Amino acid sequence: MVDPRTDVRAVRDASRRMVRHLGLLHRSWRSTGRTQTQCHALTELDLRGPQGVADLAAILQLDKSTTSRVLTALTDAGLVRPERPAADRRQKTYRLTSAGRGRVRRIHSLADTQVGTALDLVDGEDREFILRGLELYASALEKAECRQRYVIRTIRRRDDPGMANVIRTVMPEFGASGPGFSILDPEVDGMSSAYGGERAAFYVVRRGDDVVGGAGIAPLDGATADVCELKKMYFLSEVRGLGIGRELLDRCLDAARERGFRICYLESLERMISARRLYTRAGFRPIDAPMGCTGHTGCDRWYVLDL
Repeated sequence: MVDPRTDVRAVRDASRRMVRHLGLLHRSWRSTGRTQTQCHALTELDLRGPQGVADLAAILQLDKSTTSRVLTALTDAGLVRPERPAADRRQKTYRLTSAGRGRVRRIHSLADTQVGTALDLVDGEDREFILRGLELYASALEKAECRQRYVIRTIRRRDDPGMANVIRTVMPEFGASGPGFSILDPEVDGMSSAYGGERAAFYVVRRGDDVVGGAGIAPLDGATADVCELKKMYFLSEVRGLGIGRELLDRCLDAARERGFRICYLESLERMISARRLYTRAGFRPIDAPMGCTGHTGCDRWYVLDL
């Protein structure tokens, strides 16, 4: 397996080289007479239309005070103008002026020429590879930044209503809302108490004051003392795809090992494709029949992991 640090360093090195060759270290970009940030602001106003300070700040990944200074400089240069929409006079937005649109055309021309010249040196198949790679990298960076908004910690009593809401929101998405599914378990409304024992653990994912996911482990009913069950691992849609599922799963498995379990069992559904992919990547293997006495007869996929 490739050393992750080697992989990271290679990506960082390529990123630095791109930044330098694209001229992004210069105060003003090429012959536009504008800073890099101002060029980005002009381009986004061209692509997205009029924007308020807060919205443009979110797009540019800047704080509002910095974005406000950028817009002030562009206003002073006659490239944008503020206006108050008729629908809400309290809100001020900024749109490109005629001079601003001309400057954006100049930015696009310079950038298209620069990137196009480089792509002309690459074969067609490799061009598609470059585009796909950059899209994946940009998306991963966005997800990594988004991930910072979430915290995983042990469940507390005040988390119970939020976790119950997650369970009752997610399970019906997969048709798991009737008899034979854990959505009807009495513990759903009191997860902190249900998993408060010495051989159990439950963790929640929080964004600010909101619970957006969770999972836990507990002894598997009807099994030997060395078998635990991964239980009620559910996430609201906003959390999915950020790598939090694997992090939470690892936290649960570590807790299981600390409590002396040797096997972890879980139940799932055939239609929970992403979840089952996560389990197999973590080392779980499918088995042909359920274990223990969970009472969840609606499940049709079962897995175990040797801890």
